[in-house]
Parts: sequence; C-alpha cells; structure tokens
Amino acid sequence: MSSKNQQIPLYAPDGTSLGFRAPEAAKRLIEGGYVKPSYGRKGHLKAIWLRREDGSSPVEAHAKAGTRYSFIENLEHGRCWKLRRLDRRDEDGVPFTTRGVFLQVVTDCLVVG
Repeated sequence: MSSKNQQIPLYAPDGTSLGFRAPEAAKRLIEGGYVKPSYGRKGHLKAIWLRREDGSSPVEAHAKAGTRYSFIENLEHGRCWKLRRLDRRDEDGVPFTTRGVFLQVVTDCLVVG
C-alpha cells in the first residue's frame, strides 16, 4: 500500500473508532483545530482524535489515580515488590471470601479425566 493511499484512523474522545480519513482531510481537520493528532516515532501522522465537547484534549496526559495494590518495599538486603491485601468486601461492603471457589478450581484442575 503506498503512502498516498494510506488512510488515517479517526477516533472519538473515548477511543471508539469512527472510521478512516484521507491524509489530506486529516490535515485539514488538524489545521482547523477539530482534532488532536497522534504522531509515530518518526513523526508520521498515525491517528486523529476528536476533541471533547469542552474543547479539551481527548488523550489523558496521566493515568487515572486509584488504589495501588503493589509497591516497592525497602529491605535490609535490597528492594522488592510487596502486594497490598484487598479488603475482601463486595460493592455493598459485605465481607466475602474466594477461598472455596479457588479450591474448587484447583481440585478441578487436578482431576485426571
């Protein structure tokens, strides 16, 4: 496929595909400020993204913050990853355990057919 016939993917702000545009049409949309371009390592246009309704960039600059389930722990002889235990509660705050389900899966895997 030659670069003249190459189509540029167009994405909605949430990342869903909206099809493809010709390179010339993509450049017009970029120049008009309707889309945000994504360039490859060598500077080639890889994709275009529609801006959000408020005109802000559709691409998040940073990952959303959330609970960290692993973190670096400094030990006497070096560093290692330590995992944070989950609180084992469902959406309503009721405690639950997955041990029975886990043991059933293990048992099923050990059964010779």
